[in-house]
Amino acid sequence: MTRTIYVNGCYQSFINALLHVEDRATLFADAVYEVVEVKAGKLVDQEAHLERLERSLNEIRLVTDFSLRTIPFIIRETVRRNRVKNGYVYIQISRGCAPRDFIFPNANETPATLIISARAKNPLKLDEKSKKGIKVITHPDLRWKRPDIKTTGLLASVLARQTAIEQGAEEAWLYNEDKFITEGAASNAWIVNTQDELITHPANQSILKGITREGVIRITSELNLTYKERPFTIEEAKEAKEAFITAATNLVMPVTQIDEKSVNDGKSGPISLKLREIFHEFAQISY
Repeated sequence: MTRTIYVNGCYQSFINALLHVEDRATLFADAVYEVVEVKAGKLVDQEAHLERLERSLNEIRLVTDFSLRTIPFIIRETVRRNRVKNGYVYIQISRGCAPRDFIFPNANETPATLIISARAKNPLKLDEKSKKGIKVITHPDLRWKRPDIKTTGLLASVLARQTAIEQGAEEAWLYNEDKFITEGAASNAWIVNTQDELITHPANQSILKGITREGVIRITSELNLTYKERPFTIEEAKEAKEAFITAATNLVMPVTQIDEKSVNDGKSGPISLKLREIFHEFAQISY
């Protein structure tokens, strides 16, 4: 089946879809994005993702010439046209196409660029991976100082993630100059201490306030678990009882090795697996 992508008002064949060479997403990464999970044909936490998208737009002062209220309709149609039952929707908005200049183009003369695509993914493969857990490496956090804005400027994260892959891992946990873990290259980082307290970095300008992260925080009260938002060190992470990452593309994924140190004897932790098992029971589902 030919994939379909939405670009600026038109549903096009994926292979024929084009973006102008002077689009500011290409020239400056002057764009923001979101990724929404599709489960059984329904959208998971779509409203929260779109609220964060609007926040990102406001933070970079990107004014769209279209109403953001139209996006849910385009998402559903894109999912339908691509027959995605399980997978992800990608949404990207750039400041549009204009001659290369660092200064913002006139918003009244430069329409924003909207791209929405949908891709299928087999959830069973992720479920199998969660039973084994993943390895992460620690890596210096070299990103700009506003990773709380979900922009397409991801080169530092790309390099960190590639380093992880080259070392036989699947994710890089980034640490700052004080050796505190901030988050993963493409995920939020969590540990569970010996008191079964869930610990993750505060949602300030040092990390992206993950939607899946927020979902896990909601679940903790249902499981009578305690969570704390505070920085934790590399050493504390390596001595943790459990560890895991959260992201829309991975949900809750147990971490069983940090650098060369095994976590929970190299096995997926029971708290991590339970959070993954019940995550969708407490998510907002859009029909």
